[in-house]
Amino acid sequence: MVARALSVVVAVAAAAAVIRTALGASYTVGAPSGSWDLQSNYIQWASNMEFSVGDHLVFNYSRVAHNVLEVSKADYDSCNISRPIATFQTGNDTVQLAAVGSRYFVCGVSSHCAAGMKVAVQVQAADTARQCRFSRRGGRQRVRCADQAPPATASSAAISAGVESLMGATLGSIAVVLMALY
Repeated sequence: MVARALSVVVAVAAAAAVIRTALGASYTVGAPSGSWDLQSNYIQWASNMEFSVGDHLVFNYSRVAHNVLEVSKADYDSCNISRPIATFQTGNDTVQLAAVGSRYFVCGVSSHCAAGMKVAVQVQAADTARQCRFSRRGGRQRVRCADQAPPATASSAAISAGVESLMGATLGSIAVVLMALY
């Protein structure tokens, strides 16, 4: 019985991983050599990345020392932290890139933005969808992803909202069906 329950949990986890991959890539700001700190070069970091609708930015930092503010282009350029669009303070913040365009982030701690703790990202339309398959080889699970033709166009916000709202119901249904089969 425990083995069957474990197989249900593994199946649900695999389904969640596939759905999360379909939602976009996750980029840790400043990685691999840094994080959201005063040492990282965010202009260089962002110039090496290609961001698409559905991707996520992850900001890892000490919440005692830093925060993340999303700001306008003008406030980004001048390091004005008095009118943030959004404020993040957990130390492990995820920001979804839901639309095409530019996004601007700064640290709201005094003088950190002026010291270079700011990043601008350009979000492009997703040209391709990612198709991922899970397989086992030698007792280890492997994930292989490949690009495929883009789906019919729709609002990225609508797609994201629809997929995320259905994800819980879908995974719950899968678990119920698998439990019923065992």
